[in-house]
Amino acid sequence: MTSPAPEQVLGEWHETLLRVRYSETDKMGIVYYANYLIWFEIGRTEFCRVRGFSYRDMEENEDAFLVVAESYCRYKAPAYYDDELLVRTHITELRKRSLRFGYEIVRVTDDQIIAEGETGHVVTDATGRVRSFPEGYAQRLLAPPIIKSQASGEIVPAEEGPE
Repeated sequence: MTSPAPEQVLGEWHETLLRVRYSETDKMGIVYYANYLIWFEIGRTEFCRVRGFSYRDMEENEDAFLVVAESYCRYKAPAYYDDELLVRTHITELRKRSLRFGYEIVRVTDDQIIAEGETGHVVTDATGRVRSFPEGYAQRLLAPPIIKSQASGEIVPAEEGPE
């Protein structure tokens, strides 16, 4: 599978809301830098979840693991205890055996981008051997988000994604 055209992927952001916990800050009250990588993981996990699958599904049902091969984070402004943050996640590249996620972390109160980054992932089996995406998963990653209807439990497409 080749990467889709940038305009097909780059605009497909998923937003996950979180609040900075006291334990995530350092002595100066600023978020400790390593927490941003954890927040990236939360963003990509939720990105997959709203598309109808979890990492656990891939691991247990398909013997496929998304291994982080590289990560990058640029810190643009500090985040502080109790800040409400949006973790914006999208796919920047999708290939037969790998993919890249892009991220922005935005402070809700002032729309300040406080960090941006990217992670590169390789698909492997349980022994660490590189393999292709299991059937259907790449298509799910590129599909619009789905949601579960509260009334019926039926899975329906989301009407609109984040702007």
